[in-house]
Amino acid sequence: MKTDLSKKSRRQDRLAEWFIRIGGILVIVSVAWILVMIARVALPLFNPPRADISSSCTLPSPLRGQRMVTSGVDDSLSRVFLMDEKGSLHLVQASSGRLMESLTVPAIPAGATRIVSVDHLGASTCNLLWDNGAVSSVTISFTSSGVGSDKTAVSATLTSNDELAFPAAKPVERTFVRRQDNGALRVDQLKDGRFGIHQRLVEKDLLDNETTRDLFGEITDKLPGTVTAAILDQKGHYLYAGTDNGWVMRWDLSDVAVPRLLDTVSATGGAAITALNLVLGDVSLAIGDARGGYATWFPVSSAGSGQDKRLTRIHTLPQQAGAVTMIAPSPRNKSLLSLDSRGVVRLDHTTSERTLVTPKENSSAVLQAALSPQGNVLTVLESSGKLTTWNLHIPHPEITLGTLFGKVWYEGYDRPEYVWQSSSANDDFEPKMSLMPLLFGTIKATLFAMLFAIPLALCGALYTSQFMAPALKSRVKPAVEIMAAIPSVVVGFLAGLWLAPLVDHSLLALFLAMAIVPLLIIIFLLFWKRVKPASRLDQLSRGKEFIILIPLALVGILISWQLGGLVEVSLFDSDFKQWLYSVLGIRYDQRNSIIIAIALGFAVIPIIFTIAEDAISNVPRNLTAASLALGASRWQTAWRVVLPSALPGVFSAVMIGFGRAIGETMIVLMATGNTPIMSWSIFNGLRSLSANIAVEIPEAPLDGSLYRVLFLSAVLLFIFTFVINSVAEALRQRFRRKYGRY
Repeated sequence: MKTDLSKKSRRQDRLAEWFIRIGGILVIVSVAWILVMIARVALPLFNPPRADISSSCTLPSPLRGQRMVTSGVDDSLSRVFLMDEKGSLHLVQASSGRLMESLTVPAIPAGATRIVSVDHLGASTCNLLWDNGAVSSVTISFTSSGVGSDKTAVSATLTSNDELAFPAAKPVERTFVRRQDNGALRVDQLKDGRFGIHQRLVEKDLLDNETTRDLFGEITDKLPGTVTAAILDQKGHYLYAGTDNGWVMRWDLSDVAVPRLLDTVSATGGAAITALNLVLGDVSLAIGDARGGYATWFPVSSAGSGQDKRLTRIHTLPQQAGAVTMIAPSPRNKSLLSLDSRGVVRLDHTTSERTLVTPKENSSAVLQAALSPQGNVLTVLESSGKLTTWNLHIPHPEITLGTLFGKVWYEGYDRPEYVWQSSSANDDFEPKMSLMPLLFGTIKATLFAMLFAIPLALCGALYTSQFMAPALKSRVKPAVEIMAAIPSVVVGFLAGLWLAPLVDHSLLALFLAMAIVPLLIIIFLLFWKRVKPASRLDQLSRGKEFIILIPLALVGILISWQLGGLVEVSLFDSDFKQWLYSVLGIRYDQRNSIIIAIALGFAVIPIIFTIAEDAISNVPRNLTAASLALGASRWQTAWRVVLPSALPGVFSAVMIGFGRAIGETMIVLMATGNTPIMSWSIFNGLRSLSANIAVEIPEAPLDGSLYRVLFLSAVLLFIFTFVINSVAEALRQRFRRKYGRY
């Protein structure tokens, strides 16, 4: 009978062992699979961009040999439009090269025979400079007929913009025309290199009668060389010009009568500037030179310059093979399309400073290159009449390891910074997705919370295990463990809406309490040490000492509260937070690191306390008895014998608490200002990786850069936690071998 029972027990043990092994393996596989699934979403961030030929054809014979002044693609991406120097717009089917339609520019100025240059205003408006100095403006629009996806019939429409038309003027080399709130502005580069300005003001009286007034101006500043390239921003505020010896000038045209020269900088080290254009948003200026140099500049505040800003080189793009002959901004992001003298067409991104795509070099000279309105199709026209359309697959142009983890000099900043700002109200916004402020915020929140929680939790566990009366311990320990059951959202809610305003109104009292309460306790303990042995209090208070200290701590807090206002008035001119800012330059945020340390520490304390107390309580009693028998005090026994023996378990408790703090979301989300800044100040807020995911993921477009960066954040958080737990386990095993336990 006993043999059968023994065999049955062994079978059950083996079966349980297999179930445990299988369960453990499944847990490991599940965790690894979660990591793989998250990583699969994040990895496409680093896929290389590519350009695939969509179609290639030869222009019809009537169009060959004609000089084309501009080109583009319609919204359906199936038709390419070309405008010749006579003012005719030709719509060509991209796949076959068949001429679909030809239109003539309306309102051609009298006496004009050919177009000298084209100035693009937005994505669809072209300002045409004619050979007699007159300017006309047309808007190109497309309409598709058909039902559903069968919209194959595309027709073009040319609309004349009479408000941007200007009569014939002096012979000019290039011109720029811009709309303004009260009229239009024309800036001409004259044949002798000077600039003439013509502003047309349209004023209305109380009866809505319009009066047109013309203002004329001229830039008379001495130029350091012959102007070889120029560009005017879309609002007509700033004019840029480059010279044949590498100088760049910038003028403020707010007052047409007196243009103000803001900058004169040497940009290329003497090489002639061959191309200028403004990046989307009109903040950064792209400069290309005769040696193939290629860089972007924008105005930056410098020390001692006051409110004035100076043009500064910000991003240096990869060198071109030949002289840069054309620069065109992408209509969707901070990318730039460029063409050099060797016929190489290239697309670069200014923020990431990398070349996105370089379509295969062309067999003949390139006459025109243009991007579609969505920026995802490139058309290239060669001198041989070959017309090639490329599909661009560049989902994440602004993402590199450098932009994710390095300092980047963003538009509007005075220096390179770590910045997280994923969205804005502007269409020309430059995404800023540095993960460093989020990593910093995660580490900062965790460290501050652990600095608050570890001393309280470990000291509480040591006292509860070694000094507290058993009857009181049976009540205190469950009460502390119940703290772990409080939902994180409740802790975060109380921290954000109750604790933060309370600390804000009594900040100085909090700091005073941190000094007064320990001082009162030390004084009381010195007094207690003298009185207790000579009285019956020794027996009555054994194991219940902390109860006596509770009223003492409350008295210390009350004293601090009363002294806080007095100290603030007498030493800090009645406003401690203002004194911090004016004297120390420290800005105080209501939801700051003090709040997160208390709130997150409160959530971590029960975990560390429970595991540490169990580890300390499991130290064999014979070790304690042997220490006491040799004459050691209870404190010496607890500190020198019990705590080292329980060190593996205590260390595990700390590391588990550390992992809990790193992954916390709701408390960090609600108790801080969610400000992604990098500052160790306890008076500033922060943003952690987990809180950032919770804030951003509802608004992140599916498969967009932000969406995938958030998944990359989850991967980093996963790896971060895995590394910490692995290091913790290695140290625990080392402590185990050293102290012979666990």
